[in-house]
Formats: sequence, C-alpha cells, structure tokens
Amino acid sequence: MKKENPEYHVPVMLQESVDALQVKPGGIYVDCTFGGGGHSKEILRRLGSEGKLIAFDQDADARNNLPEDDRIIFVPHNFRHLQRFLKLYKIQAADGILADLGVSSHQFDEGDRGFSTRSDEAGLDMRMDQRQEITAQTVLSTYSEQQLHKMFEMYGEVTNSKTLARNIVEARRTTPLRTIADFKNAVHAIVKGNPNKYFAQVFQALRIEVNDELGALKEMLEQVPGVLNEGGRIAVITFHSIEDRIVKVFFKDGGFEEKDEHDLYGGSKKTDLKVITKKPLDPSENEIKKNPRARSAKLRVAQRI
Repeated sequence: MKKENPEYHVPVMLQESVDALQVKPGGIYVDCTFGGGGHSKEILRRLGSEGKLIAFDQDADARNNLPEDDRIIFVPHNFRHLQRFLKLYKIQAADGILADLGVSSHQFDEGDRGFSTRSDEAGLDMRMDQRQEITAQTVLSTYSEQQLHKMFEMYGEVTNSKTLARNIVEARRTTPLRTIADFKNAVHAIVKGNPNKYFAQVFQALRIEVNDELGALKEMLEQVPGVLNEGGRIAVITFHSIEDRIVKVFFKDGGFEEKDEHDLYGGSKKTDLKVITKKPLDPSENEIKKNPRARSAKLRVAQRI
C-alpha cells in the first residue's frame, strides 16, 4: 500500500460501514466514493488474494491516494455509471457496495475548489469533476429567480430562500459574481441568523446542484438490485436529511416517493432489497470528538434478497 494520506480525508464510520458489508475474502466489492482511500483500505485488508475492489471517484485528486495493489480497479468517473463500468470490466455482480456521500476534507481544505466559505478569494467553482462545464458561478449567473429559490429551499433548507434568490438576481445585474467574496458581499444584507451556518446551507445547495448529487445518487441506487449478488449488501453513509430520505425510501420501497408503495393496480411495490438497519446507525461520541465532520453522518444498510 502507498502511505495513507491522513490529511486528505478521515473515513467516517469506518468499522461500522465495512462490518456491514460482511466482506468475504474472495468477494467483489465496490467503493463508490474512493476519496482518501480509507474505506477501500479496510475492505482490501479483509479481502484475500482472489478478492477484487472496484473504486469510483470523479475527483482527479483521488487518484493520488491509490494503493499499489493489483486487486483494485480504479474508475475515474461518477458512481452513477456503476453498472456500465462493472460490465466494462466483465464483472457480472458484486458482493457489496459502499458509498460515503460526504465531501472529503481535502475538497473543503483546497481553497481554490470553492467548497469552503472560508476561502473568500476563491472562484465560485464547486465541481467534484473538473471536466464538467457547469460551476457555481454558472448557476448564480444564469438561473432564474424561481430556479434559485427552489434550489436554496430544497437543497439547503434556507429559511429566506425566496429573498435570497431575488437579491442574487438584483445584484448580478450590476456586479459580476466571480468569487466567494463577491457572492458574500452581494447578499450580506439579507443573511439570517449565524452567518457561518447560513452560508453553509447556501453552499450545500449550490454544491448539490452543480454536481447533480441527488440525481447521481438516485441513478446509482436504481442500479443496485441489478448488480448485487443474492445476499450482497449495500451500505450508504449520508450527511443531510435529503440524501438520507432518498436512501431510506429506496431501501424500503424500491422507489423515491412514499406513494410508490403501491402500484397502479393497488398491489404493493416489490423491492429486491431487505432493510438491515431499521433505524440509521450514528457515529459514536468518540468518533465525533475526534472528527467533528462526522456529526451529521447516518449509515443505512440493505441486503439483496
């Protein structure tokens, strides 16, 4: 293994999530969000010489954390392409899938990526995959007032999302929004409550929109029953209520809306997944003390039946 870079990202709920997969020495496993490689390293530790790990990460920086291990296949793309790349590598099915949906510490700490509210001079970027065209600046400069309102309301649960959207549209008529400082200055008059918390919610909404995080999550989940072996498990770590609800409802009903529980003919909607965690698992108090970013994490697990 390469020497692990502890500064890149501290893996959240490491033992709980990998334990949930019930790793078999000769099995095939998928880490949908390789990042700093913490979860992958633990899976590889439990695999035998015949085991395989497929690691996805759309962030080019993650490649620097790859171990020197011929059991791992690295896929530099979003996990929404899960089934496509498993087929490409002639893998019929996996025995376990892990997805840690959090933004890595590295991404927050790299100021020029624009993920952190602390980096005032950084551009409004927020792309996980630098190959894509849309950035946070694109969103703030081109979205209509209604689109901005809905985005901040749905993805950031910003209390004055309508006022915020109107303020952005008015501000951009006279001032280009290029940097984080530009944005903060444009909206400072309507910030509600604690500014740090307020901008964290606003930036969350922008990041989710720029990277189509919820769309990617839904696409990946829909592919899971078709790529997991019988008895195989999926473990997903979420960091906000929107993601958690998507995972919860899909594991339970095989869809994304509560009304999907019954089909058009009145029967129950069938799902190929059995919920293992009736309630999500939370990180321990000890882990939260060591890594405060783990505080909002929730782990849900399901099994292919």
